[in-house]
Amino acid sequence: MIIALSGAPGAGKSTVKNLLAERLGLTAYSMGDLRGKMALEQGITIDELNARGMDDITSDRAVDEFQATLGATEDNFIIDGWLSWHFIPHAFKVQLTVDPTIAAERIFAARSKEHGRNDEPLYTSAVETQHILTERVAQNEARYQKWYGISLQNSKNFDLVIDTTHQNAAEVTAAIIAAVSQKS
Repeated sequence: MIIALSGAPGAGKSTVKNLLAERLGLTAYSMGDLRGKMALEQGITIDELNARGMDDITSDRAVDEFQATLGATEDNFIIDGWLSWHFIPHAFKVQLTVDPTIAAERIFAARSKEHGRNDEPLYTSAVETQHILTERVAQNEARYQKWYGISLQNSKNFDLVIDTTHQNAAEVTAAIIAAVSQKS
């Protein structure tokens, strides 16, 4: 079983990925962490890496090839990544959505406590965070349209869509496990 989690920043992909891996005893992979590591190695933020990706597909291609190879050679894992559903088409594909204001509040709270990702700046407010996240989503949507001709927002690409705005990670995890069990 492969579960591919996708969705907006702040929707809970990382937290749910980790809970699923723990509950199901599966290995967990994060494409956001992989891209974040690439950004840090270059001394830039994830947003700067994404901006470079508009003209140079190299950083995307490395992550995309990793995902495709993983999906072709391994089984029984959880992966979170914006395009994991595309590069591992036989996975059970889950899209997590969230109200942008709530997403910004979640990320701002985590990052202001320095518990967030190191490839992102320390935000000064939830409003600033929301603005940056809105730009990030739009930029990624444009980049993936340009390179792959696909949309991140099309819910038809997924087996299950969950709005995490008013659900905690345990509830989301339980809903995914129930859906996967029904499909098996």
